[in-house]
Amino acid sequence: MFQRILVVCIGNICRSPVAEAMLRARLPGKEFSSAGLGAREHEGVDPTARQLAEKAGLNVSSHKARQLTPEMLQAADLILVMSDGQRRAVAELAPAVMGKTMRLGHWLEEGQGRDIPDPYQKSLEAFEHVHQLVAQATELWINKLA
Repeated sequence: MFQRILVVCIGNICRSPVAEAMLRARLPGKEFSSAGLGAREHEGVDPTARQLAEKAGLNVSSHKARQLTPEMLQAADLILVMSDGQRRAVAELAPAVMGKTMRLGHWLEEGQGRDIPDPYQKSLEAFEHVHQLVAQATELWINKLA
């Protein structure tokens, strides 16, 4: 049902590329990509996020941040964002995709859902917390998408 999945955050250097790598590692038959609403274009994954991803056995070394476009949104079967605010921003960019846009943390907190905060330029502890949230959220999505 969902073959092409797009993961979105702000800069496309912390949360979305790591979530993309986590999903890709567990669901090899599907197509994953990521982009940012305010992408730090052409940058690699933030060094702290990269360290945590590599420690978890993920390869994010070839990632380059890219700016989200309406075309990317329209091509995706499912769009996973980090917050309700990002969901609204995606809808402003391409109103027709609102129905296929959900928070990555939708299934967290016993189905109540939650936003996944941005760790950019924050402490190692903040990155570790966000990495753990992303891991939990992607695991719940894997169960729904498999």
